[in-house]
Formats: sequence, structure tokens, C-alpha cells
Amino acid sequence: MFITFEGAEGSGKTTQIQLLADALRLRGIDVATTREPGGTRIGDGIRSLLLDLTHTEISPRTETLLFQAARAQLVDEVILPALAAGRVVLCDRYADSTLAYQGYGRGQPLDALRALGAYATRQLTPTLTIYLDIDVVAGLTRKRIGAAAEWNRMENLEIEFHHRVRAGYLAMAAQEPARWLVLDAAQSIDAIHLAIRTQVLELLGKSS
Repeated sequence: MFITFEGAEGSGKTTQIQLLADALRLRGIDVATTREPGGTRIGDGIRSLLLDLTHTEISPRTETLLFQAARAQLVDEVILPALAAGRVVLCDRYADSTLAYQGYGRGQPLDALRALGAYATRQLTPTLTIYLDIDVVAGLTRKRIGAAAEWNRMENLEIEFHHRVRAGYLAMAAQEPARWLVLDAAQSIDAIHLAIRTQVLELLGKSS
């Protein structure tokens, strides 16, 4: 099973992925966790290029292609082999991020981005996408004051960009409600984890 986590900066994706991975492992389920961009040696190199605050000259098209290149490497090297081995894969961001950030946020054509995404992912679609929704200002504030904050080039973009990204996520979730689980990230960590764990165990045919 392939599960992706999406959300704005400061929404708590990393925390919830780790909690879910721990809960599944306690039940004897083999879990692999990874992230985008990154998760491979090639992907981590691309991540450094993409997120460096000094790389302000990266054009939206270049940005898109770099994200897709990192994604293709992750799918080929990590995700598909893990799924073939029967593991549950939890991924921090995936193809929907490109639609949200480079499509809705940057204004690039969604159809072209979907075609690129289909090629990069070998048309691999998540079983479940968990979207942690948070007010844009609240999320960015959380990220800035976080103990392990990694303030990057994307987070440094204008506030209007982040509002467009959030609206894009909500639009995509409304278009595919069977795949998306939308949760209010302002809830407690425990409440969010319980909702995620319940949904995932149900999909896996396990009791909570």
C-alpha cells in the first residue's frame, strides 16, 4: 500500500508520518518511509539545488523539471521496490505537491504537469493521500519557530503564493474525495494521529 502525506509548511507531516510508521510496526507491518524531494542520493542532491535560498534565479519550468527528476529517481529506486516487496510505503509529499505548488501556486498549466507527473511516477497513484490543512500564516509561523526549522526557498515565497497552494490542495481533495483524507492540522497531534491510524488500519483490514 502506498500512502502519501501532503500539507503546507508547518502542518506536521513529518511528525504524523513517524507516528503512523511506529503504530504500523507495532502491529507487525513492514513499513518504508521516505520524502520528496530527496530519499535517494540523486534526489538529495536535487533537493539541495531546489531549496537553497540563494537560488532565486530558478525558473518555474526548471523548478518543475527538477522536482519531477527527483521524483522519478525515488519511484524507481525506493518506492516501487518497496511495494514489490510487500511493504507499506509512507511518503512525505508526492506528485500532488507539484500540482499544488507549481500548478496552482506558480500558475503553470495543470494538464502539462499531470502528463509530466505520469511519466515521472510511471503512473503510480497513492492508495491514500492524507492532507493536513492549516492556515497559511499559522503554518509558516510554526515552521519559523520550530526547533529543527529548515527555512527554504519555497517557504520564502510571498504569502499570496502559499494561499494559492492551499486553495489548490483543497480543490484537488474535493475532486477525488475517495483518495484524500483531509484533516485539520490545528487539532492536537494525538487527535490527528488517531484519525490517520484509524483510516489506514481500516484500509489494511486491521482493527484499531
